[in-house]
Amino acid sequence: MGEETSILELSFQMGETLLRSGAEISRVQETMERVAAAYHAEKFNVYVLTNAIFAVGTEKGVEHSVELKHIPSTTTHLGRISAVNQLSREIAEGRHTVEESFRILKQIQKTPYFPLPLATLACGVGSACFSYLFGGDGFDALTAFLCGLALEPYLRWVEGHGMSKFLTNLSASALVTLCGALLLFFGVGHSMDKIIIGSIIRLVPGVALTTSIRDFFHGDYLSGAIRMLDAVLVGGCIAMGVGVVVKVLSLLTGGALL
Repeated sequence: MGEETSILELSFQMGETLLRSGAEISRVQETMERVAAAYHAEKFNVYVLTNAIFAVGTEKGVEHSVELKHIPSTTTHLGRISAVNQLSREIAEGRHTVEESFRILKQIQKTPYFPLPLATLACGVGSACFSYLFGGDGFDALTAFLCGLALEPYLRWVEGHGMSKFLTNLSASALVTLCGALLLFFGVGHSMDKIIIGSIIRLVPGVALTTSIRDFFHGDYLSGAIRMLDAVLVGGCIAMGVGVVVKVLSLLTGGALL
């Protein structure tokens, strides 16, 4: 890759990394513009959507353009976002050449998610804490903890099989509701609603909703609307998954478990 084209490509890859990691649109666009300016690109224009980046730049009188028509939605990775932000600040301070920045960015892109055992434990603890926070007792928190331990491995499994986001959330919410009902049947918990609330917290699209609001505040109305709609649809899938299982169990048991 030559020096003339590498500036635009570096800026583009940094923006792509941020977008794949769940960063808001304004952050992606500002980072790309700052990088291009730091390396003295003569002209640079970028347009960012929730799943696409289009950039055009001029370096030493030669115009180059790159585009990415589709960026699939992935799990938010705040570590990568923070690392790219730090790299962009260092670039603005003139601390790295283009080649050095590329090497650092490649390492950032390889930053893994937390290992499954740790993520599973965190999911269980988070579910238990929210169950207790919303009024459940210790047994309800314990039940939510066990549901959380079942939820995270399932999410990792379906992620590896390419299931759509909506089917993933629908099936995952149904799974934790069923697990909670079975544990309640064996006397582990007391309040089904508190167990469900704690168990589905891992699925709630809080980051997407917050990001959509920030996009609105920065004037990115199209991206904000898309992410808002995405969050609403995910919430609807979660509600549907829970509702179907609760309705079936209510018909089978006459409401005994609920």
